Amino acid sequence: MSSSEFIRLASVASVFLIAVVVAFQTALAAGAPWGAAAYGGRFVEGDGRLPTRYRLSSAVTALVLLAIAWLMLAAGSVIGQGPVPDLVLTASVWVLAGLFTLNTAGNLSGKHPVERFGASAFTAALTVLCIAIAAGR
Repeated sequence: MSSSEFIRLASVASVFLIAVVVAFQTALAAGAPWGAAAYGGRFVEGDGRLPTRYRLSSAVTALVLLAIAWLMLAAGSVIGQGPVPDLVLTASVWVLAGLFTLNTAGNLSGKHPVERFGASAFTAALTVLCIAIAAGR
């Protein structure tokens, strides 16, 4: 497998992981009773849903993650990058690697097993994929 094929594969894999998180955040925004598994489990209402403020935050998070998915596909040359310079794409993926690393640490400190073990595994995998993509560009 060539380096460019590996980077393409890593970017597609990252988008699959991001899609799962987008679905989870969208469900939270829509009122799914999974609030204990998000935001450290600190903001759950009695019915398991998030308060309105955090539901809006989940909706914004889902939108931001969709933009990140585009960026990952562009960085992996799966789609065209438009007017975004190569240096900006590469730097952005390195920044995402750092942010996903911080997010992994936050998820590991969560109270709920889904957040601690599930979400931290997702963000750790995203960190590794970002590093592979950025280093390979």
